[in-house]
Amino acid sequence: MASSKTTAAQPRSAAPEIYSEVAYAYDGSLEGLLTAVFVSYERHEKPTDVAPEARLQPRLGQRVAAIETDPAKAERVLRGVKRTCGWAAALAVKRAACADDPDAGTAVFRFVRYAMDEQKRRRCDQCRKRLSCKGRGGVGPCPKQRGRAFSDITHPAVEHLFRIARAVSQECEHMRQFARFQHLRGDGADLWFARVNPKASVVPLIMAHFVERMGDAPFIIYDEVHELAGVYDGGEWYLVSTHGNGDLQRALPRDSTDEALYAEAWRTFYRSVSIDARYNPELRRQFMPKRFWKNLTELQESPAALRATAR
Repeated sequence: MASSKTTAAQPRSAAPEIYSEVAYAYDGSLEGLLTAVFVSYERHEKPTDVAPEARLQPRLGQRVAAIETDPAKAERVLRGVKRTCGWAAALAVKRAACADDPDAGTAVFRFVRYAMDEQKRRRCDQCRKRLSCKGRGGVGPCPKQRGRAFSDITHPAVEHLFRIARAVSQECEHMRQFARFQHLRGDGADLWFARVNPKASVVPLIMAHFVERMGDAPFIIYDEVHELAGVYDGGEWYLVSTHGNGDLQRALPRDSTDEALYAEAWRTFYRSVSIDARYNPELRRQFMPKRFWKNLTELQESPAALRATAR
């Protein structure tokens, strides 16, 4: 008869903590987002979420990795996107990085990974026409297939990025249409000031347009929603964060003596070209969203009208 042996229970060592998912948190800038893409290749990881640190909401059991912005790594990723996917894809990446959509960072990451992997499958050494091709001579990705991944709008990674980038592009067009400048002068300063309230942080995307329009006239475009100011000194433009500094306009000079005259002339012109018989408020709100009205000179009451109403 076989004898049974009893063994004492051995104490179990503490199991190491295992994370099934990882999320990348960056500083919210384009450079930080592209650095996160670079780090994912460097660490051989595929994060589930890529989002600004202020907006990231970790999932249950998800490890959060803070990504430190590295401009050199970001520039390498951007050059790679331009080289393999074309300038249109690089522009879409820039626009999506400025969006307020919480999934914008993840959309950019998934698109770049998909586009890079798709381009690798179209290498010249795997092409049947590599001997007769007049491209690179059979080395590297096929130059004729550049940009093909971004045109595949049916793929979820492309469709998500395209939708976000298109929304940001529409917001840029709204800012180009509805930005109204005031002439400020005093204490040796002579500049133009515009206050905007976009849905996305589009000031970096529209500064080049207004620099071309304004010439050598210094100006400031202040995004009161994202607390960001684009400053042009007549030669170069740069971005200034106003977070925690209160209202920027309080620290600026007052309106020039002729600003009230110009504003009233603009309101008079706006009223004179309107046709009361064709007034359509719904169509007006469609082409001119109501959230822009508070910063539009033509829709503000003149000081004389306000004094008359007070009486």
